[in-house]
Amino acid sequence: MFTKSVKFGAALAALFLAPSLAFAHTGVGDTFGFVHGFSHPLSGLDHVLAMVMVGVLAWQLGGRAVWVVPTTFVLVMAGGGVLGMTGVAIPFVEIGIALSVIILGAIVALGIRAPVAIAAGIVGLFAIAHGHAHGAEMPAAAAGLAYAAGFMMATAALHVAGLAIGSLIGKVGGRSGTFATRAAGGIAALAGVSLLAGLI
Repeated sequence: MFTKSVKFGAALAALFLAPSLAFAHTGVGDTFGFVHGFSHPLSGLDHVLAMVMVGVLAWQLGGRAVWVVPTTFVLVMAGGGVLGMTGVAIPFVEIGIALSVIILGAIVALGIRAPVAIAAGIVGLFAIAHGHAHGAEMPAAAAGLAYAAGFMMATAALHVAGLAIGSLIGKVGGRSGTFATRAAGGIAALAGVSLLAGLI
């Protein structure tokens, strides 16, 4: 399963890196856009925790969820990014992002084994908020497509990190592995509560 996860991550990275490499020679705006897009998801604890939890959740569910759940997040997030870039307002985006950390962390912590469609629906809902935040915070001088390619690629990389973490913890096996995975989810959920309360 870990090998499939790595192949999925590599394919997704290649998909988004290929257009960005083409953009890199067309002007400063494109390069600037890709770099800022890639760094944006990595610059906030809320985004990092949510993305990693998506990967851990996908690993926990196994099977088709390993690629369906992260892919759903990335694609729906792209739609949310378009809304943010075009100035379409969505209420409570920051609250939605904090709630994504809490709820995804709690799902992992409790070991809830939702059907793949439901899991994809939940992450897709949160992806709108994350994408909107990325799109709305795009620098004025950035090229939109390159910026979007950057934040989608960074998000995919964080999902792969979550899959890898889940797989590594799983290798511990038995009760220890289950406890470690659930503890990671619990820590993420508590961090989300702190984010929501403005404590961190």
